[in-house]
Amino acid sequence: MCGISGIFDTRGRRDFDAALMHRINDTLHHRGPDEGSIHLQPGLGFGHRRLSIIDIATGQQPLFNAQGTVGIVFNGEIYNYQSLMAELQALGYVFRTRSDTEVIVHAWSAWGEDCVLKLRGMFAFALWDQARDVLFLARDRMGVKPMYYGLLDDGALVFGSELKALMAHPQLRRDIEPQAVEEYFALGYVAEPRTVFRQALKLPPGHTLVVRRGEPLGQPRRYWDVSFTLDARIDEVQAQEELLRRLRESVKLRMIAEVPLGAFLSGGVDSSAVVAMMAGESSGPVKTCSIAFDDPAYNESEFARQVAERYHTDHHVETVQSDDFDLIDTLARLYDEPYADSSAIPTYRVCQLARKHVTVALSGDGGDESFGGYRRYRLHMMEERMRASLPLGLRRPLFGTLGRLYPKADWAPRVFRAKTTFQALARNSVEAYFHTMSVIRDNERMPLYSARFKSELGGYNARELFLRHAERANTDDPLAMIQYIDLHTYLVGDINTKVDRASMAHSLEVREPLMDHPLVEWLATLPSHLKLRGGEGKYLFKKSLEPHLPRDVLYRPKMGFAVPLARWFRGPLRQRVRGSLLGGPLADSGWFDLKAIGQLVEQHENGSRDHSTPLWTLLMYDAFLRNVMGMAPMRQAA
Repeated sequence: MCGISGIFDTRGRRDFDAALMHRINDTLHHRGPDEGSIHLQPGLGFGHRRLSIIDIATGQQPLFNAQGTVGIVFNGEIYNYQSLMAELQALGYVFRTRSDTEVIVHAWSAWGEDCVLKLRGMFAFALWDQARDVLFLARDRMGVKPMYYGLLDDGALVFGSELKALMAHPQLRRDIEPQAVEEYFALGYVAEPRTVFRQALKLPPGHTLVVRRGEPLGQPRRYWDVSFTLDARIDEVQAQEELLRRLRESVKLRMIAEVPLGAFLSGGVDSSAVVAMMAGESSGPVKTCSIAFDDPAYNESEFARQVAERYHTDHHVETVQSDDFDLIDTLARLYDEPYADSSAIPTYRVCQLARKHVTVALSGDGGDESFGGYRRYRLHMMEERMRASLPLGLRRPLFGTLGRLYPKADWAPRVFRAKTTFQALARNSVEAYFHTMSVIRDNERMPLYSARFKSELGGYNARELFLRHAERANTDDPLAMIQYIDLHTYLVGDINTKVDRASMAHSLEVREPLMDHPLVEWLATLPSHLKLRGGEGKYLFKKSLEPHLPRDVLYRPKMGFAVPLARWFRGPLRQRVRGSLLGGPLADSGWFDLKAIGQLVEQHENGSRDHSTPLWTLLMYDAFLRNVMGMAPMRQAA
């Protein structure tokens, strides 16, 4: 696991400044504290920070072939590198290292752009081929590892593992992209391929980009997508057996390391399943890490303890205080662009704990999307049955009116919030799911924007992102449709971003067996009734794991990594919220209606409404402006 960066001259072969390349590379020191080096040649600069995991002795980067004509900087792990190495050796390629990095170099020479189809793992890399005079950027299928790039005004392409690497270049313009801000306030993150800056982009998952010197920068090319065919002819018992076989294989592949290895253990189904499979493949106790909360309403450490005791793991637990909000500014600097998932706080803490004991940790991320585990999936399917009973032409005016008139019930479980249900029923399926996934919904978000910002948006609404993905989904199955959307939006933009930044902040490598692409592809062939049945999410997964995990772990309500935002904003963070949102750089930006924000603050403080999510989203945007953009407050709140 590493941090990569570089500069490529798309117009000529100018010499890049070594001091600048070092500054860019040094922004990623946290991703690779073990070693760091740069490579410069006319028209090209490569930077690499290394966290040594595999082939510690000889796996240094940038790495070139023996002729010095093909070079690479690579972040990630190729789990099938040993079999690929044997395949390439049979083709006559000679290896000077035992690293997966050199496998990619020779794979490019053997198969060209199609080399990515051979790779099984998490990766982002930049490869330079002198003979073809091209730079080749690639990102893994599930978007586990990040890749940012931007074309500067002078024709230089700068790229890196994090946006801060690009920001180290003085010519990167920091003009904020309004459509990215709209996506952030709708979803809590800036979705691929946008970044918060107009001049920078993210390479989308499952895409490559070929940059040819002397030619205009082209568009990324998609080399992979998941297809929800739902056409597997398999009975339930066979599916359970096949699922466990694939899960064991995926876990075993991710246990290859030359450094201490362990796992996160939250007490949920996904991480518990990974630990159970690890225990079956390990000769000694698996190292597991959990965090507990001092507030019992958010604490699930007891379930983690049950799994740890069952498999005799070397278990480590630390308690996080419920008022652990000192990380706000740290997170803003870590993420580089606005990011509003408050579970980033406990995720940061569990990575901090894990790094005390291991260098590599396996996680359970990605299970909900592929297995059908989110509670919102069950609610969406209930709404789908209601939508199917009436045509949209009748539903839109009827339920739209009810949604506007019915009082909002923040205090009630969502299934009983009639206002939310009416609003969902007034939309088509994809628009309704966007409504569900919005951290601040349209009717609440648009009043926050000033007339100036709405003009700059030019009518753009973040729902277009969901509609665009839905067009590619190629399925009319309602569960498969929202799983597809989540795999391309929430999983990448929220979950993978959160885990990558939190883990890399502590120089910890996190591996993701439930995002193994052959497993994801196979699960997409299974009919939806094996994923969601009778109101039970992850049906097949849980049935498969009954011999391996306690029923309390398998069938208890899902908790998640929640933090008590509502209480924070009425207590210890009350003054910060008021000062930041009504008198700081967010207010000075001119993009927000301060009267509407003031109303949110007042209603939340007096307890008449729970606006904790929009307030947190606004607060983290303000933290981005202060910590990343360097904007100081110009006036104080009244």
